[in-house]
Amino acid sequence: MDLNLNYCECESKKSYSQEYDAYYCKTCNKWSESKCNDPTCEYCTTRPDVPPMTEISKSPERHTFQEEGYINRCEEQGKLPDPNLIAMYESWREQDDANLVNPEWQKDNMEFDLRSTDWILEKVRASDNYAQNLYAAMCNMQFQKIEVWPILKNERWSASWRHAGGIIADMQGKGDYIDWYCSGIGSKEDGYGLTHNKPASDSDGRSYVPEGTVTEEIDTDLRKLGWMPVEWEDD
Repeated sequence: MDLNLNYCECESKKSYSQEYDAYYCKTCNKWSESKCNDPTCEYCTTRPDVPPMTEISKSPERHTFQEEGYINRCEEQGKLPDPNLIAMYESWREQDDANLVNPEWQKDNMEFDLRSTDWILEKVRASDNYAQNLYAAMCNMQFQKIEVWPILKNERWSASWRHAGGIIADMQGKGDYIDWYCSGIGSKEDGYGLTHNKPASDSDGRSYVPEGTVTEEIDTDLRKLGWMPVEWEDD
């Protein structure tokens, strides 16, 4: 039995399956421990040869806003859409689909961790205010995985405002980046974002915050997920 319960040979931190009482590597999609020889073991006798594939949350409308807007503008102008631009928009969706099954993309990637971790997905889907707070935290901020190698290598993860909005859309399983883009700009009186949305505080007292703000709750949750915020250094 492998006694190293922290890291896989690929340097990714191991995950634990309560259902099968065993550690495994999400990145490699393999168990880190061999089965025991007890024929009555309730865990090992039912454990599959490979861990169940991690389900990655995805929005069916992701990467559609810009393409649909372009097609609508062409129709209004009586023009045919440029096939090269349509191909470019479609390539974004194809690249995302390819990333989802690419172990290298999954490794040390906060987007993968966010889109594949049930408890934080549930929070994002349960509260738009929490979702906006998470979006805002990803804007104008870097993040570092709280593990030895990423810290020693000074590896950072970051996302643009549009990318951050897209991640939230994927986590909620609906919409596109535009639903969250610039949502931290505005006020309760005038509304927030491009649509001047006026969200009410939720049952936990959350409200919209400006881009670049990491609330105490989001900081705690991201650290629980294994990531910590690191501010950009001034030029």
